[in-house]
Amino acid sequence: MQVMDKEVIEQIVREVLSQLGQSETGSVFQPEIDLIVPQGSDKLAEDQLIDITDTTQKQKINIENPQDFEALTRMKEKTSARIGVGRSGPRLKTRTMLTLRVDHAVARDAVFMDVDKELLDRMGLFSIQTRCSDKNEHLTRPDLGEQFSQQALDKILTNCKKNPTVQIYISDGLSSKAIEANVENILPAITEGLEGYNVNVGTPFFVKYGRVHAMDVISETLGSEITCVLIGERPGLATAESMSAYIAYKSKVGMPEARRTVVSNIHSGGISAVEAGAYIADIIKKMLELKISGVDLKL
Repeated sequence: MQVMDKEVIEQIVREVLSQLGQSETGSVFQPEIDLIVPQGSDKLAEDQLIDITDTTQKQKINIENPQDFEALTRMKEKTSARIGVGRSGPRLKTRTMLTLRVDHAVARDAVFMDVDKELLDRMGLFSIQTRCSDKNEHLTRPDLGEQFSQQALDKILTNCKKNPTVQIYISDGLSSKAIEANVENILPAITEGLEGYNVNVGTPFFVKYGRVHAMDVISETLGSEITCVLIGERPGLATAESMSAYIAYKSKVGMPEARRTVVSNIHSGGISAVEAGAYIADIIKKMLELKISGVDLKL
């Protein structure tokens, strides 16, 4: 087999790149230079860098000559899904690929980072930890994220109000970023709403490396009538800040999932934290009146 030397290979590469630089009509191909330097600029300055993760940048249409530009624009305004991104041959365009990689990195950070301790201190939340020893065990052993040591349970009993009507707590779950983005707005909205209904609210706290079913153990430990956990959901490429509230009437270990009521998609692009807090307070009030939760509760 004949082996081409380095000079021949380099010459072929130069010819291919030269041909790619011309369109079929002979006009010069224009790359997506606005990703780095604005049009008309020949120099890169720090204040000229474009944030491709910004909402306005994500709303841009990357399809050349769409059949119905207005309709496509309206569709993009209604969804965070990647539509109208176009392609370059069989591949994604540079802008789309870079945005995907950035969003994926944000999602990974949301999973692997810890909730800021300063935030917890500012909110006056004490912390306990499940039987997970670290983040890797939290991700690979969800069963341990539902269990507590006796020391952790004793800390709950020492610091929390006993037999509250409603016990609310916060947990990182699979997105610490969701907690940091929402908890300062949603927790006061829920507690103030419940206090307005004259409902006895327990002492809020934070659970590290927690899973949803940990709420059952907490419910049995404190004897709460209703337990509500505000927990970070698995991040996606649309947002890494989505939180959910899982609520149950007389939650018990081993109970069926059908007894849980869920309010999901709590984030800036879904239901806002304040609005969700008011809604959750209304749901809890209805649970107390009917003494049911989950699929039996008609909202």
